[in-house]
Amino acid sequence: MSDLDLIQRSKEKALKGERLNRDDIIALLEIDPDSKDAEILGKVAREVAAVVTGNSGSVWASIGVDYKKCAMNCDFCAFGRKWGIVKDESERDSREIIELVRQFVSHGARWITLRTTQFYGIERLTQVVRDIRASIPGEYQIVVNTGEFNETEAEILSGAGAQMVYHTIRLREGINTRFKPEDRIATLASVNSSPLDLAYLVEPVGTEHTNSEIADVFLTAMEYNARLCGVMARVPLPGTPLSDYPQISERRHAQIVAVTRLAAGYHAPDICAHPPSRLAVEWGANVVVVETGAIPREGADCKTEWHGFGLETARDYFTNAGYGFYSGREN
Repeated sequence: MSDLDLIQRSKEKALKGERLNRDDIIALLEIDPDSKDAEILGKVAREVAAVVTGNSGSVWASIGVDYKKCAMNCDFCAFGRKWGIVKDESERDSREIIELVRQFVSHGARWITLRTTQFYGIERLTQVVRDIRASIPGEYQIVVNTGEFNETEAEILSGAGAQMVYHTIRLREGINTRFKPEDRIATLASVNSSPLDLAYLVEPVGTEHTNSEIADVFLTAMEYNARLCGVMARVPLPGTPLSDYPQISERRHAQIVAVTRLAAGYHAPDICAHPPSRLAVEWGANVVVVETGAIPREGADCKTEWHGFGLETARDYFTNAGYGFYSGREN
């Protein structure tokens, strides 16, 4: 079967609600991202996005709560204690977080993510969620991105007002991270058994990863019923063990995004590209991330938006790619 035949068949499957199998996913990932066939792949993925999303783009706003040294020492993360990047630790209090949430919600962010380091604590995080819900009405969803937790704790987070969890099996989990894959899987299972939805990006993708590895991490997302998927590229951060491995090209990033779009179909209708990429949006992503605060891909606590990428720029990305823009509002 030719690449073009595979792309067309994948489109048909996606629109019928059928998932792609592992072999087809790998074959799509093997297309040269600089080729004409890759451009056709991107065009077809964008057509599928228009159908499954109602042609709507949305912003994921992420607040890094605590800028702290972490004993887990993942090979790509700024927070690893061994790397010595974090010098002056800091933490945002509820008042600061609520003000940031208010700004993001008032400008149309669909999801508000509270990203904490591994050992921040579920009780503390739950209280922050309650504080936000008590202070800011609106149609937005609260996402938590934190350490491992069990089903009881997932229920508590849901009861406090969270709707979604960001959690993944990272590429080369247990090799480039100090986590046990089975512990990460246990948390995914806890989310799957709770009222919380799962967001799960294939990440952090670098030039060192094979198409088989990428496919397997994506299929784990589908196994645990991720509602939001997509691709996060690894950012080579000086001082971390993986800093000498280059970042994937924008076209490779966009190609993997396009493949996740076709492979997920209606099962994960929202597909995110991070870091933000105009080309990835043109090739099927309908979600981009605006970040501030403690960011694992940055050697300092960001006091403003990461790399100057804000909601207005995100809106411009979507408009230029022909999407409408989700614009929730405070009630």
